[in-house]
Amino acid sequence: MENLLLFFAVLLITSILLSKISDKFGIPSLIIFLGVGMLAGSDGLLGVNFDDQMIAQNVGMLALIFILYAGGLDTDFAAIKPIFGRGLALATLGVFLTALAIAPVAKYLLDFTWAEAFLLGSIISSTDAAAVFAILRAKKISLRNSIAPLLELESGSNDPMAIFLTMTIIQMISLNSTPSVSEWAITLVKQFSIGIAMGYLFGVALPAIFNRLRLKSWGLYPVFSIAWILLLYTLCFKIGGNGYLAVYIAGIFINKKEFSHKKNLVGFHDGIAWTMQIVVFLTLGLLVNPSELPATALMALVLALWLMFFARPLGVFASLAFSKFKINEQIFISWVGLRGVVPVVLATYVYVDGVRDADMIFNIIFFMVLISILIQGMSLGFAADKFKVKESEQEDVKPVENSPILSYTLRQHTIHYGSKLIGKDLAQLELPTEFLIILIKRKNEYQKPTGSTIFEENDLLLIQCENQVLYQDTIKYLTY
Repeated sequence: MENLLLFFAVLLITSILLSKISDKFGIPSLIIFLGVGMLAGSDGLLGVNFDDQMIAQNVGMLALIFILYAGGLDTDFAAIKPIFGRGLALATLGVFLTALAIAPVAKYLLDFTWAEAFLLGSIISSTDAAAVFAILRAKKISLRNSIAPLLELESGSNDPMAIFLTMTIIQMISLNSTPSVSEWAITLVKQFSIGIAMGYLFGVALPAIFNRLRLKSWGLYPVFSIAWILLLYTLCFKIGGNGYLAVYIAGIFINKKEFSHKKNLVGFHDGIAWTMQIVVFLTLGLLVNPSELPATALMALVLALWLMFFARPLGVFASLAFSKFKINEQIFISWVGLRGVVPVVLATYVYVDGVRDADMIFNIIFFMVLISILIQGMSLGFAADKFKVKESEQEDVKPVENSPILSYTLRQHTIHYGSKLIGKDLAQLELPTEFLIILIKRKNEYQKPTGSTIFEENDLLLIQCENQVLYQDTIKYLTY
């Protein structure tokens, strides 16, 4: 047991330290994690023999739950709201058209059946937001015209569509039957409707629960959050919904509300998501045999180029037709469709379900992901400049000097008996952004309020608010 713990500890630390390379050269961190796993695998330096596809699949499934949840927590609902329809089109129609466009090339290049060819296209059809934004942050690229929120929404919500297509095709191959278009449509609508509805309900409920629980230790809030999201995924799956979509939607609506220890909770799940990404890519790196990749390298390269230059643009241009996005912006959106963790995880399903040519499909998907990361990932900065989608830098604009905080904007308010403030914490109040409680005097001691601070009778509040009417209305609302 100690040797196993030592092995994983060394791999994790090595992966994190080597990921500094991505910050310097703009290489996605996941390529580092994969590389470390491959070096430790059966064909690598350590020669670890790992070939349990079921374990890899379960690790990947668990990782996807928390990666998608963290992605939802990082999504700003106000930013994605104006482009929600277009993002949804990219995540559904775009994914379907991408898979459909890959199928004929895969069929004739690999001598697959139509079902196997569409399966390969479905597996590789979703994009990876984490890879895209890691590179954009490393290169300090800021995108204009709502491109960043669109990419974020698409990448977070297109995984469920790819999973749906993959599982449907695998089931079709296993049962040797072809469902009708109406059956497909009904199943899709059912899964997505249940997933969205349950994600919304669980996402709205959690902040309200946290604001009323008032646990003594803030460390219990992340534990509750983990259990909550696993409960959501399981219940959604049990009643026929898409659990992955549900956890992503829940994350978005949880982030929309203020609640106790929100900042700590979001930071915790960001760390969990990184841990999951590292673990799943190390596991997949151990699973792959690099000596087998050259046999499929040429076919994977052809398919990857077809994906980048035809299949992905087809899905993007069809989904964004008649939108506010210009041609150059749509070309850029097409180019940043990096592939990441989801396709490689889905590729493990072909092993478990006994699909013909499982080894070939897995190796081709793995190689296509590597090519996508290297070619598209390394050229994102160049593409942003080429297609003029960067935010314009206003270097000549002088910094605006802050005006002084005038004394009349600072006000004091004492919480009297019967006030609605008593027993509530700051996060529950959902105060206007211009109404700031900056200090509390309680029993002759001064306290700096936080989201979990509970107000008591006779508390003296120091409030900063420039708008007299807003101040009076807010105080009236809070008092009576």
